Amino acid sequence: MKFYEERVLPHIINKLCSSSPNQKQRQKIVPLAEGRVLEVGFGSGLNVPFYDASKVEMIWGLEPSEGMRVKARPLIEASDIDVELIDLPGEEIPLDTNSVDTVLVTYALCTIPDVVTALDGMRRVLKPGGRLLFCEHGKAPDEDVLRWQNRINPTWRKFSGGCNVNRDIPALLEAGGFKVETDERMYIPGLRVLCYNYWGAAVARN
Repeated sequence: MKFYEERVLPHIINKLCSSSPNQKQRQKIVPLAEGRVLEVGFGSGLNVPFYDASKVEMIWGLEPSEGMRVKARPLIEASDIDVELIDLPGEEIPLDTNSVDTVLVTYALCTIPDVVTALDGMRRVLKPGGRLLFCEHGKAPDEDVLRWQNRINPTWRKFSGGCNVNRDIPALLEAGGFKVETDERMYIPGLRVLCYNYWGAAVARN
């Protein structure tokens, strides 16, 4: 299973997450990041080309998969932004409290096992006034689509690196101590069970 997770799965996830509709979604949210950025679920570095180098001081890229970190190297080396990869999962953020201006998470909240603990950590490291930027797929609003999401989720999760297709992203952000300030939603092109997207910004709740 380790061979699949480190040698095969990174290529599959990279292919799925680099589709044109997904890239258009990244283009909406990634350029809003500024200052010192923590990207949780850095993956294969697909967000790197969309950062505004004039606004970003550095990026900490939290990514537990060695296979993903290897695939990210070419994009990191081609970027003018300093990127420091951290070999830890989302639940373990080794940064100081109030040390980050922006947290970015794209297509990663679906895979983190203890997502509320991870969000608590993201909130801890954000400076006062900092923002969490998110772009995720998740729970569909249509009952027929949601029924299929619930049906396929157990099997899908086993072969997709723990990805859940039916998570309620705004509800998770609220449970993690955030107030969602911008909340946009729509189906992007593709299979509807996989393609209901949420994106926007959130701040730590007082």
